[in-house]
Parts: sequence; structure tokens; C-alpha cells
Amino acid sequence: MYFLDPHIHIASRTTDDLEAMAKAGCVAVGEPAFWMGYDRSSAGSFYDYFRQLTEWELKRTSKYGIRHYVWVGVNAKEAENVGLAREVISLLPEFLDKPQVLGVGEIGLNKCTKNEVTTLLALIELGLARGEQLLFHTPHLEEKYRGTRMILDILRADRRVDRSRVCIDHCEEHTIGPVLDEGYWAGITLYPLTKATPERAANMVEIYGPERLLINSSADWDPSDPLAVSTFIYTMRRRGHPESLVRRLVYDNPLQFMNQSRSFTFTPPG
Repeated sequence: MYFLDPHIHIASRTTDDLEAMAKAGCVAVGEPAFWMGYDRSSAGSFYDYFRQLTEWELKRTSKYGIRHYVWVGVNAKEAENVGLAREVISLLPEFLDKPQVLGVGEIGLNKCTKNEVTTLLALIELGLARGEQLLFHTPHLEEKYRGTRMILDILRADRRVDRSRVCIDHCEEHTIGPVLDEGYWAGITLYPLTKATPERAANMVEIYGPERLLINSSADWDPSDPLAVSTFIYTMRRRGHPESLVRRLVYDNPLQFMNQSRSFTFTPPG
């Protein structure tokens, strides 16, 4: 079965990973800008990273027949430095105008501080002013619920937000309900330590149904699995779910969400 991984950090993966993904059926990926394991020291570091995402990673994935799409923004872990974040935000329009850049992301909260909120508001303003899609990171573990509620409250206060063009990612059992209830897309991340397993993701599908769900691996440089979406496919099949439902979750849904971006062009595999 063909599938898309709408949230994976290709810059952290090897060419062996890309080959394995292609052999498993992956035909397209979405790569959000994120924290690289350390805080960058200047806006120039971010600029070079955005070039890597929009130029080099595009070439790497194309060698394996995988279409590569990008989100650009200031990630939550580096949002605390408001001055630097403002410099980086001033660079984003150049990259948002590039082909295959879907919108502003991943943005959100980490420790839910005042400075993080200040940076997040500036990123949301940029996205809404330009009519971009938005991809949100929600905090890990103990801050998950509070951070998700804060993001939902911020978005609810702005009437310009088109909820059908927004994904709240890394949802878990205690946050997916409010996200779906408010009309957003809910990302479920198959990450072994701090997010969801394929079994837990299947449980959430069985409770909430497939509408507005995006299944992703968020595979990066930490313990993670670039084939997590294919493992989810196996899990759903093993539970007896029809192929039509599985395809909707891993192929149709991400296409529907991404297709709302003006930069999204995709030719289905023959």
C-alpha cells in the first residue's frame, strides 16, 4: 500500500532509511523545521538549515521516488529567545515562497512560557497574514495537555483561523478529543518513547474514526522509526480493518490536508 508520512525529519535520516521507506510504499513526506538537538546561535544558522530543507533534502528523497514537502518556522524549543526568533521570522517569507513549502511549522509550545507564547503569536500572525497552512507542535509528556489547551485558546481567539487548514500534531488520548471537537486536523505521532505506539494509534482510530486524522512517524535523530507508518498499516490490518479505511488514514487524509497548500502538487504513482 502506498502511504505518505506527513511529519518526518528527513535531515536526520540516512539514505538507507530513504530506500527502506520507498520499498515499503512511501511516496511523499512532509518535513517540518525543528530543533536539531542544540540551540542555534544566529539567524544565519536557521537560514542555512532552511536551505538544506528546501534544496538538499529535496534532491536526496527524489533519488528514491519520494516527493518531499517542507514546513518552515521557529520550533518551540528555540522560541524562548524572542529577539533571535524575530530575526528568523523575518527570513521566513523568502522560504514560504519556494515551491513545495506547505506553510508555517512546526510551531508551538515546549515549556509553555511567556516568551514561547510571544514567539508563537508572531508566527501565527505571519501565517495568517499570508494565508498559509499551520502545523503545531504540542509539548511532551507532563506539559502535553496544558500546552495543547493553550494553543487551542490562542487559535480560538483569532477569527481569521481556518481550522480545516490547521494541524495540531502529537495528539494523545487525553488531547485528541478537544482538537477534533474544535474542527482541527489531529496528528498522531508513532514515536516509541514520548508519543504514541501503533497500537495506541489504532485504539484512537477505533474511538474517534478516521476523519481529520494524520498518522506520522516524526522520525528524527532520537530513538524513532522511519517505517512507523508501515507498522501502523500492519497493525490495522491485523485488527481486521478494511483496506479502504487504512488507505484513507495513511494516503487519502494527508493528501487532502496538504492539497490545501498553494504549493502542493502531487502526481499519484502509476
